Amino acid sequence: MQYKDYYKILGVEKGATKEEIKKKFRQLAKQYHPDLHPGDEEAEKKFKEINEAYEVLSDDKKRSTYDNFGSNYNFQGGQNFDPNSYGFSHFSSGGAGDFSDFFNLIFGGNFNGSNFSAESSSSSNSGFGGFSDLFGSRRRTQRREPYESNLDLSIEELQNGTTKKLTLNINGTNHNIDVKVPRGMTPNKRIKVRGSKWGLDRDILFSINVIGNGEKLEGLDIIRDLEVYPWEAYFGGEKVAEVEGKKIKLKLPKNIESGKKIRIKSKGFQDMKGNKGDLFFKVKLKNPDTLNEEQENLYKSLYESFNK
Repeated sequence: MQYKDYYKILGVEKGATKEEIKKKFRQLAKQYHPDLHPGDEEAEKKFKEINEAYEVLSDDKKRSTYDNFGSNYNFQGGQNFDPNSYGFSHFSSGGAGDFSDFFNLIFGGNFNGSNFSAESSSSSNSGFGGFSDLFGSRRRTQRREPYESNLDLSIEELQNGTTKKLTLNINGTNHNIDVKVPRGMTPNKRIKVRGSKWGLDRDILFSINVIGNGEKLEGLDIIRDLEVYPWEAYFGGEKVAEVEGKKIKLKLPKNIESGKKIRIKSKGFQDMKGNKGDLFFKVKLKNPDTLNEEQENLYKSLYESFNK
C-alpha cells in the first residue's frame, strides 16, 4: 500500500491553519471538478484525492490521528508499505465509498497496534465530505454503478464538439437525454452524464464508437480513403482532395499500389490538450462504374494482353 501525504496533495505545510487548508482546497476542487473535465479519468482521480485530503485535514480529530500515524512510523509520501507489518493484520482492501484503502486503513477501525488509536469514521462522514462546503451537498458513501451505453460519433463531431439528443430505454422507461460532447474528445475517454438531471437514480457512462464514411481514427491520425482509378495509379499525377474545408492537390507517385498512404503533416485530429496528429490518404483502387464501348474495348485489350 502507498502512504498518502495529504499535506502534499493539497499543497500546504504541515503547520497550515484550517483557513489555509480550506482556501487551498477550494482552489484545487474547482480546478479539477469533473464537470470541467468530462471523461478525464486523471482529473477525476485527482479530484477524489483532494477531497480525501480535505476530509482528513479539515477535521481536528482525523488530522491528529493521521499526524500520529505518520510520525509513529516515519512514513513519507508515495512510500509503499505492507499493512500487515504494522499491526493491521485484519486489513483488506475495498473499503467504503470513494475513499482510498489508505484512508480506510486508518479510519476504518482495522488497526491492532498498541501505539496508535484509530478514530472510527461513521458512514455519514464518508464520501466527498469536504466538497459540501462549496456546493452544499454530499456524495453518497456507497457509489452506485452507473448505467452504461454506447455513443456513435463521427470524427467531425469529436473534433468540433456537439450535443447529441438521445432516447434511452432504462428499466423499461424511455428517457430523452442530451449528451454534450466536448471539442477534441478522444475515443479512449468516456463521457459521464449526471443522471439526476434526467430523472435517473444514477449517472450514465457513455463509451464512444467512432463511425466514419471512408475514414477512421488511429490515435490522433486520421486515415481517409482515396479512390484512385487503375490508370491514375499506374501513371501517377494529381488528385483533388478536401482538407479542413479547402481543396488541395495531392501528388500521386507513379505505380502507387493500393493500401499505400500519402501523408499531410499536422492536418489530423486535435485533442483537448491541443495535440494534433497527421492526415493520411490511403489509396484504394476503384474501377469505373460504367464504360462506353471504346473504353470497354480498351479494358478487354489489356485483359487479353496479360492473359496470353
